[in-house]
Amino acid sequence: MLLVALCVASTACIEDDFTTSSSDVLTFSTDTLAFDTVLTDVGTPTRQFVVYNRHKKMINISSIKLTGESSGRFYLNVDGVTGEEFHDVEIRGNDSIFVFVEAFIDPSGDNDPVAFEDKINFVTNGVTQQVVVTAWGQNVERLYSRTIAADTTLNALRPYVVFDTLRVAEGATLTLDAGTRLYFHDKAALVVDGTLIARGTAERPIDLRGDRLDKVVGGIGYDIMASQWDGVRFTASSYGNELQHVYMRGTKTGLIADSASTEQRKLLILNSVLHNSAGSVLTASHVWIDAWGSELSDSHHAVASLTGGRYGFVNCTLGNYYLFSYIDEPILSLYYLLGEESDGSTPLMTASFDNCIFYGLTSGINVGDLTGSNVLLRNCLLASSGFDDDNFISCVWEGDPKFYVVREEYVFDYRLHDESHAIGKGNPAFCPAEIALDRYGIPRLQPDGTIDLGAYTWVPEPPEEEQ
Repeated sequence: MLLVALCVASTACIEDDFTTSSSDVLTFSTDTLAFDTVLTDVGTPTRQFVVYNRHKKMINISSIKLTGESSGRFYLNVDGVTGEEFHDVEIRGNDSIFVFVEAFIDPSGDNDPVAFEDKINFVTNGVTQQVVVTAWGQNVERLYSRTIAADTTLNALRPYVVFDTLRVAEGATLTLDAGTRLYFHDKAALVVDGTLIARGTAERPIDLRGDRLDKVVGGIGYDIMASQWDGVRFTASSYGNELQHVYMRGTKTGLIADSASTEQRKLLILNSVLHNSAGSVLTASHVWIDAWGSELSDSHHAVASLTGGRYGFVNCTLGNYYLFSYIDEPILSLYYLLGEESDGSTPLMTASFDNCIFYGLTSGINVGDLTGSNVLLRNCLLASSGFDDDNFISCVWEGDPKFYVVREEYVFDYRLHDESHAIGKGNPAFCPAEIALDRYGIPRLQPDGTIDLGAYTWVPEPPEEEQ
């Protein structure tokens, strides 16, 4: 019996030898490994795929290598070993190995992204199989600790990657053409002592974002992540700034406006988005800021934290479904607006919020009674219960804007569903001509003379059979 058992064990070991059949081929977790847009001269994060042996016997892969068809460069790591070419790689029966790939693309003279493709050849028992690897290479201009000392214009030909601080000196104006893209590296910031004029269009918005263009996991891009870069700061000497059709997101501190005279407007925000900050998306103290037709959304602290100063918000959406931690303040936090807060050295806040929406996972405003202040909320939607008075005028109480936001699926879309309580509840008299169209180019004024609350005009949903 012992001899029989030994024979069986020996036979089992023999069954684990190598297959030589050309029909016993490999299986791959993907046939194409696609990188997101790759900034030239910068290596990518590692992507991976799995190589399976679905057969009982071991497979010997006699060769694994790139065909070298691409002018870009891809690098391999096969089951933990780095190299350019691999031989006699073994996979046990019904087992698998990982192949890791990185891409590095040299700069070129092209302004538009350029496609690169290569193939990884696997040769097993005389049979060649391939996995395709692809990437888009984007040439960029790199700005290292740059100070703009004279009037300068940045254009949309190719993105700019900012390292450390891009500073606009006092007396200088930095103009961003429509379509300009500023990608900020970790901890980078834009600091404006002079003036920033950023005028995008609905068709060619201006992008201010982090420089990670790849995916966090699966199909979820770094575009949704806060704290990718520091943010934008307008210092005390900065006036006359304008953000029009600007999409700013993924910051640590958001946009900060330092104390200055309220006799000169510090900042005008038109049809823009300030989104996703680990602090507040807008922090301002004793300044003059107007924000028209804009979305301010998603932050760990208040979406807008305003102290003293002079503010005019019209047709703005302030929403907060921040993803990365609990929200520790109301959406709109106002300070230095009531008599007991005055120190006698600076005027109390003067502010109006007209045709605006305040809605999300936290309360709408930190001050429940504005009596005695120079703060008005007119034709605004709030989730809380309440009633109109001399400061809250024609407001929609216990309202629900019915955003398209689906936080669990990483959808942060602040446009309005058909059932929205914001539809037709605005006052057209408050809406400046500069934002007659919303950020998507849709007219705000409806044929029946009504106007919707918030940054976006409601568009009826198509019938279900057309969706």
